Amino acid sequence: MNDSDPPPIAFTTVPMARARHDGWSAERQQRFIVALGETGSVNAAARAVGSTRTSAYRLRGRPGAESFASAWDNALSRARAERFDTLFERATAGVLVPRRYRGEFVGTRHFHDNAAGLAALRDPPVPPHLRQR
Repeated sequence: MNDSDPPPIAFTTVPMARARHDGWSAERQQRFIVALGETGSVNAAARAVGSTRTSAYRLRGRPGAESFASAWDNALSRARAERFDTLFERATAGVLVPRRYRGEFVGTRHFHDNAAGLAALRDPPVPPHLRQR
């Protein structure tokens, strides 16, 4: 973890009735939340911990999963804010694209990524106090 990384999301793991080798252990739940914050995708985060999207949603809906669900929402919010920042930067500061001719590097082209700007405007991050529960 470097200094610019956000602090880990603290939560109480969902209690499990019995341990399974492929189940949602406390460690797997924590890795899922970290992966969710990095990818912003439930599907990708579930795959990263060797599970499925359906299983993750089932875990989220279990009794006693309120803290896990809150951490899930927080992780998605962080990922969305990071995505917004990246898209906004591409739209305003622009992007350098290498140019090649017959396989040889000949320079760069600078352009403002309007599609990234439109994507950022279409899906801006929602401040915590405005989120619907």
